[in-house]
Amino acid sequence: MKEEIKDLVAWLQDKVKEAGAKGVVFGLSGGVDSSVVAAVSKLAFGEDALGIIMPCESNPKDEEDARLVAEAIDLNIEKVDLTNTFKYYLKDSFISDNLMAKSNIKPRLRMLTLYYYAQDRNYLVLGCSNASEFYLGYYTKYGDSGADLIPLAEFLKDEVYDLAKELNIPSAIIEKAPSAGLFEDQSDEKEMGFTYKDLNDYIRGKKIDDSIARKIEKMHKNSEHKRKFAPIYKRRIK
Repeated sequence: MKEEIKDLVAWLQDKVKEAGAKGVVFGLSGGVDSSVVAAVSKLAFGEDALGIIMPCESNPKDEEDARLVAEAIDLNIEKVDLTNTFKYYLKDSFISDNLMAKSNIKPRLRMLTLYYYAQDRNYLVLGCSNASEFYLGYYTKYGDSGADLIPLAEFLKDEVYDLAKELNIPSAIIEKAPSAGLFEDQSDEKEMGFTYKDLNDYIRGKKIDDSIARKIEKMHKNSEHKRKFAPIYKRRIK
């Protein structure tokens, strides 16, 4: 993973330079994916790598973990508490009975926040999705998928852990159960209905339980629109 980290750093530097930007900003959630993005960004841009902690009715432990990472890698951070913004949004629109429709407002508010900081500072926004999540579409469209660069989209979840170990991410983060933190007691594997190991094995072409394989195939197919730009109507040439 040492070589992968060197390549990631160089890739980020090249892409930011190509865009005429001077650094990067990303959400720092306290999870392993954003921690790896943070550490690589710090290596690439130093003081021009900025992590934003954005609680939104969140578990306070997530902020503690995010600050633990920031301290470990000496990362510049800002905190924007979106809890009241979220509540006012619901108050000024309506309160849906659909849990995911309501919960997905949170990552979309975070995306808005990241682009606000990015444009103000001439930074690019980094997404933190990994290849396992990307394959399933396990992210919010125009939320955490709203980014200029997605450095981990070719690394499966277990490879992200390998990167984290190489980058000396605190063990408490590496051992933490993966969660999007959108609602109480939420975890990735509980919501997906299978483990990351099953998912990674499937993507690598290994044999897994048929019922799980069918579920993965369905999720991949149904989320195809998330991996593409919105279709554009093509006019007929007369």
